[in-house]
Amino acid sequence: MELTDYMLLFAGMGLVTYIPRWLPLLYLSHKRLSQWLVDWLSMIPVAILTALLTPILFANASPRTLDLTKLELLIAIPTFLVAWRTKSLGGTVIVGMLLYWLTGMLW
Repeated sequence: MELTDYMLLFAGMGLVTYIPRWLPLLYLSHKRLSQWLVDWLSMIPVAILTALLTPILFANASPRTLDLTKLELLIAIPTFLVAWRTKSLGGTVIVGMLLYWLTGMLW
């Protein structure tokens, strides 16, 4: 492939990524959404985060079994309590990283 082919491929991938995000934004920017839809949409980030974290915190990789003594879960509990208490994203990230680092060195 030549440079022009790569540039066209890059531009095409950008359009394929950009257009599906831009069209709903353009269409919905002039409409008033019902409150139930706004409430439902606000739950999507929580659902995605839960779907990403649950296997890491509660399951072993192979075979997929429930394990309540995983190091990640033991670290997540105090980190969650710090997040709930302080409501600080930065502080929560720092506490979680420090706990993970310390338990990795001690475990």
